[in-house]
Formats: sequence, C-alpha cells, structure tokens
Amino acid sequence: MSESSIQSVDVAVIGAGSVGIAVAYYLAIEEGVRSVALIDPLDPMSLTSAQSGENYRNWWPHPVMTAFTDHSISLMEDIDRQSGGRLNMTRGGYALVTRRRKPQDLIDSLYQGYAQSHAPIRIHDHVSSRYDPPRRTPWENAPNGVDVLLDAATIRKTFPTCAQDIATVIHIRRAGSISAQQMGQYMLEQLRARGGHLIRAEVRGVTHGARYSLDLDGGSGRGTLMADRVVNAAGPYLGDVGRMLGCDLPVKSVFQQKIAFEDREAAIPRDLPFTIDLDDQVLFWEDEDRALLAEDPATRHLTEPMRGGIHCRPDGAPGGKWIKLGWAYNQTATDPHQEDPIDPQFPDTVLRGASRLHPGLAAYIGRLPRGARHYGGYYTMTEENWPLIGPLDGQGAFVAGALSGYGSMGACAAGALCARWVAGRPLPDFASSLSLSRHADAALMAELARMGKGSL
Repeated sequence: MSESSIQSVDVAVIGAGSVGIAVAYYLAIEEGVRSVALIDPLDPMSLTSAQSGENYRNWWPHPVMTAFTDHSISLMEDIDRQSGGRLNMTRGGYALVTRRRKPQDLIDSLYQGYAQSHAPIRIHDHVSSRYDPPRRTPWENAPNGVDVLLDAATIRKTFPTCAQDIATVIHIRRAGSISAQQMGQYMLEQLRARGGHLIRAEVRGVTHGARYSLDLDGGSGRGTLMADRVVNAAGPYLGDVGRMLGCDLPVKSVFQQKIAFEDREAAIPRDLPFTIDLDDQVLFWEDEDRALLAEDPATRHLTEPMRGGIHCRPDGAPGGKWIKLGWAYNQTATDPHQEDPIDPQFPDTVLRGASRLHPGLAAYIGRLPRGARHYGGYYTMTEENWPLIGPLDGQGAFVAGALSGYGSMGACAAGALCARWVAGRPLPDFASSLSLSRHADAALMAELARMGKGSL
C-alpha cells in the first residue's frame, strides 16, 4: 500500500494512528472520496495507538460526549459485524468504584450524561434488587444503561477481590474491550481495496495556493504531494502540523504510563470489568522510605495526596492470565519530540495504589513477574479534554485529534465526523461542540469549566 510515486490526491490525511486511519476509511467508504492518502513516517498505529488500553464506554458527564462515544460504539459494532468479529468486542462494562456511600453527585452526573440517550439507570440499594452481574460476553447479548450498586452484600458477592470498604459501584453496561489493532488493520484493508494510499514519509511543510502542497521527506528522498484538502490527524504532533497549516491549536501532550504482567497469584478475576478507583489516596510507605521520597523534589509527590483514577482490567482471552494497570496522574505536558519520560518508579507506584482497590495485588509490590511490560503513550488534549474535529481555516484544512486517552473508543466517530466535514455533508447535532468553534461558545465553555475535565 506504500506509494512513493503518488503526486496528487483529493485528500491527504497526515497521521496513520487510529484516528487518521478512521478518517481515511470513512472518506473512502462513506463519502466516496476517490483518492485518499495516509501519510506517516512510522508503521500504522505504532505510536500512541500501539499503547491503547483498548477499552470503550458510552458514559461521560456531559451529553455531548456521551452522544459522541455512543455513536462511535455503534460504528464499531457495524465493523465487527461486517468483518466477522474481527474486533473481538466484549461487553463486560466499566465499574467505577468509591468508598463514599450513595455519592449523589456521581449519581446526578449519570442522569446528566445520559439525559439525551435515555439509557436506563437502575439503582440497587438492597440485596433482593435484581442485578445482572458482569460477564465478558459478546456485545450483542449485553444489557444497556447503568447499574448503581449501593448494597454492601451485592458488592461483596459481585466484586469479591475489591477492598471491603468499597461502598458504591457504578457499573456502566455499554462498555468493554476491543482489539483496536484489528480494527485499524480492517480499515486499512478496506481503504486499500478502494484505491487508498499509505505514504511512508514525514511532512516537512505545507503551502497553500490553488491546492495544498505537502513537502514530504521519505526513505527515497524529498518529494511533493498535491492535495485539494488536508486533514491534520497527527496525534502528539497535532500542534506541529497545525502550525504548518497556519493554526495554533490549543493542545498539549501528557505522557501517561501503564504496566501489564502475568497474574500468577490470580488476584484479578477474568470476568472483572474495567475497574476505576475514583477516590484520591495517600500511598502507604514505611517511615524510612517516606522520608527519603519526601526529600527529593522529583518523588515528593508520591508522599502527598494523589488523585483518583487507578484502573485495572484483565488482558487478553478469558482463559488468559495477564492484567493491565494504569494511573493517569501525570499532569505535566511533555514535548513528544524528546525521549519518552518513562518513570522507573511507576510500576511500584501503581501497584501500591491499585492494591488499595484490589488487596491481592500487594503480592506483586517489589516482585513483578518476569516479562512484565512497562510502557506509555502521549495523551494529546485540549484544556477541557474534548476532541478537536472539524475545519481549521475554511479553505480545505481540517483537524481530527486530541482524543486524550479515548482514541480507540472514539476513533470511528471522529473519523466519520471529520469525513462529513470534509465532504460537506450534513452533520450530527454535537458536531460544532467538538470543533474549534466551541471556544466561541461562552456558555458551553463556562459549563465545561465548572465541570472540570470531561474525562475519567
């Protein structure tokens, strides 16, 4: 699919991550664009997309993002059907847990997020309340809506490995896992079948006259690609390409880390949903260790209160043994051109935090199994943590990116929406709220500022 001789296309999509591939796919499949080129110096989905947690959910605190991800999940289901199950979609759900008893603010946010989708919200506050426990089941057979577990006996029975002080579990049902790499591969196959091109090159500059002229630096030297329209889907390099197109995008990139390892102690059940501990915490340290950490400015934060958001999930097939842990507590922006700021302290940190949620994980502190993986990727985000999808300049340049931590689950909707913008087709109601034009909507921006970042 690599084409070094292509000199002109209808649309050039810069960036072959999950979002860029989805943009090219929907341009070719849904909008009938005859000539599309994906441009990236790296293998498709080999940068941030390769570090995906491969999870999806349809609940967000704001109905715009709920509608966006609901649409994306429906599109993923379509692809899973068309491809004969290539996406390996499961529907075990998301479990948001807290030690707070009946946290009314969280319950209210469920009603707010689902206000337009009318998803059922079921409150279970006594043991006899009917509740369908989580199973890693095919998506076609799974319940919809959300279950709020407030009964201690039900929580203990359903989530026996969770800490005994967990008082509330919010179980999002239209949520689960996918194979993001398989989805990207399927899209590339379909794109190639319709004449799409993958150009292995770096974009060094863009000029705009009657058409866009892209200066490409590939393995065989420099070249020029002409395009009627350009889409900036460059992931962590969204800002770089934006400046080439004459637009200073309001984005930053934050490096977040994860670990994956074989759960030899069977600390995590294989049917456990993707579980997020919402509560802030202070990590446990021996007195001597705490004093040493507090002395060093680089590690002092590990002795102070840390934000919630630790997440855990089984990884791989139901009969497997691997698990993944993550904790997106880093808030410092990083230049993605520099070396990845891998923190050697992270595996110990996330294990200490996660063992507060799943005490059985404490067995791995200081003794991770051989072969454990410690890796990370860039969360490229706006201040409000909503994506940027839509026109850049009104002259044929577009953006699709800033899907911080939800690139896999949002890729289909982002690709389909951007393709509609490019093709000039009718747009869904949420389109303008996800474009740059939202920053001129004072009421929306004030609402988002009150809510805080719109992501979990």
